[in-house]
Amino acid sequence: MANGQMPTHPVVAVAGVTGAVGREFLKVLHELDFPAAEVRALASVRSAGTALPFDGCGLVPAGDLVVQEMCPESFQGVDIALFSAGAGVSKQMRQAVVDAGAVMIDNSSAFRMDPDVPLVVPEVNPEDVEWHSGVIANPNCSTIQMVVALKPLDGLSPIKRVVVSTYQAASGAGAAAMDELYDQTREFLDGVPDEELTVQAFQHRIAFNAIPHIDVFLDDGSTKEEWKMVVETKKIMHRESLEVAATCVRVPVLRCHGEAVNVEFESDVSVDDARRALEAAPGVAVMDDPARNEYPMPGLLANTTPVFVGRIRKDVSVEHGIAFWDVADQIRKGAALNAVQIAQLLLP
Repeated sequence: MANGQMPTHPVVAVAGVTGAVGREFLKVLHELDFPAAEVRALASVRSAGTALPFDGCGLVPAGDLVVQEMCPESFQGVDIALFSAGAGVSKQMRQAVVDAGAVMIDNSSAFRMDPDVPLVVPEVNPEDVEWHSGVIANPNCSTIQMVVALKPLDGLSPIKRVVVSTYQAASGAGAAAMDELYDQTREFLDGVPDEELTVQAFQHRIAFNAIPHIDVFLDDGSTKEEWKMVVETKKIMHRESLEVAATCVRVPVLRCHGEAVNVEFESDVSVDDARRALEAAPGVAVMDDPARNEYPMPGLLANTTPVFVGRIRKDVSVEHGIAFWDVADQIRKGAALNAVQIAQLLLP
């Protein structure tokens, strides 16, 4: 990236391209017709040489991308590096990416809370990309979809407190976890006893179950996933005083997270005003007609782009409260799409 100026047709590297999010990066680059001059597919040595089909984008024609082994030299000539290879790899490669003059857009938790790294959701805080120093962090998937819905509501009256319970899909734990949900469901229906089921990706059986345990437990009894939602929301919305309480649960859904959200405002907000603000908000699709049984459902919204919001209603347990339910595809808006939208913000 010569002289700090992003070219009109940047060279894009996809690090971790063979994973679930990495493959989704390729789909989103194509669907948004990102104006890339080159798309470089990077992964570990065991995936090197693999041919991945790519439908093309920008100046890159449709055809197979041959996966290269990722190493520090891989980023020479790269302008934007989309990372979904795990926090350890991101930390290991950060200096190589920055030294090459590229911008790392990282999907891991490695840099999200670093004070010198912007944490960006384009519909919420696009201006924060302006102060990056070579790395921009993609927030946690459950945080992303919640703040997309919170932003337009916060414009009606400042939000004081948010209480959220998540219903998170297997996709949040990666491709192997999605496979485990498939395989375990078959085993369960075939009558395999609980103690003989294959349990590797989760702490317990995920088939026909709900597990209130995502990431590790912290000293205060919360999980790291819940902590992420608290601190990331404050950083993205530039509101250290915002109170957030989260309970994160894994459910037997393949793709799309659901969230039950209760919001307390400083002053009164009507249901009609909340609905109008959400309907006008970028990245939000209101699906809210209970009389016709219309509301967002994770099982029916895979491979979609917006954050869907429904069940908008008063929360009468507080003085100025609104409750709603939101659903978004964790692999798309919760990961790959948000990162590519950040990349779009960098274009001249």
